[in-house]
Amino acid sequence: MLAYFGPQGTFTEQAALGLGASPDELVPYDTVPAALAATRRGDAEAACVPVENSVEGAVPATMDALTEGEPLVAVAEAVLDVRFSVLVRPGGGEVKTVASHPHALAQVRHWLAEHLPNADVVATTSTAAAARAVLAGEFDAAVSAPVAVRHYPLEVLATDVADVRDAKTRFLLLRRPGPPPAPTGHDRTSVVVTATDRVGALSDLLSELALRRINLTRIESRPTKGRLGEYRFYIDFDGHVAQPRVGDALAALRRHCPDTRFLGSYPKAEPGGSVPGDEEFVAAAEWVAAVREGREA
Repeated sequence: MLAYFGPQGTFTEQAALGLGASPDELVPYDTVPAALAATRRGDAEAACVPVENSVEGAVPATMDALTEGEPLVAVAEAVLDVRFSVLVRPGGGEVKTVASHPHALAQVRHWLAEHLPNADVVATTSTAAAARAVLAGEFDAAVSAPVAVRHYPLEVLATDVADVRDAKTRFLLLRRPGPPPAPTGHDRTSVVVTATDRVGALSDLLSELALRRINLTRIESRPTKGRLGEYRFYIDFDGHVAQPRVGDALAALRRHCPDTRFLGSYPKAEPGGSVPGDEEFVAAAEWVAAVREGREA
């Protein structure tokens, strides 16, 4: 069984199918924390959840849930082009209200202003929840993933709707800790660290990556919800934990910040961003070993 942030008819369902899940093994959950909790309990083998959008940035619910409870690690990712459909009830008449998830509404605000300027806009928990609410007569139109029409008997008022034509959303497939997928040469590693409150703390962390010529691909901060001014940093970078320079960087991050959580090494959904060869790191480690054994000076 694979849990996903539902209900049926969301982009997350589409991403889970793209990651190889079959429709009959997918089980929707109302929130990201609920999908992750099901995986932690063992009720599901894995969970598919959104992590970031190229227009609206990180998904806070996912970021926070990844640091709460038992660890989960990413084993795969999917990146989807974001194009919406505007769905209405058959013969529904004038559109006075439009509902959707806040991230979706933010990505179609200009389209709505041009095509439905007099409609009131209402936020819902997901794009599919908006479609269900339209079906129930609560709203007149929903901005939803195109896959929603498979599940809800609604008509398409407009399709291929997006203010930003190359908008994308990234999703993670998360499991309980275990051996990571084998390196592919085009991998991503994710961690979350809680930096100490001192001058240069974040700079020290990023320097550990730069010194090893590891490309930083994403950094986001979220409050720890404890002491004011204390933040967690979510860091993605190119490479795989099995590579010497990446393993060395992870060890350095852990030395700086004991509160470091490994979130996985997994193949990138889009090509590019490999880590340079590790030959010099291997040679340097062999030299250190020889020095320790008295064979080198």
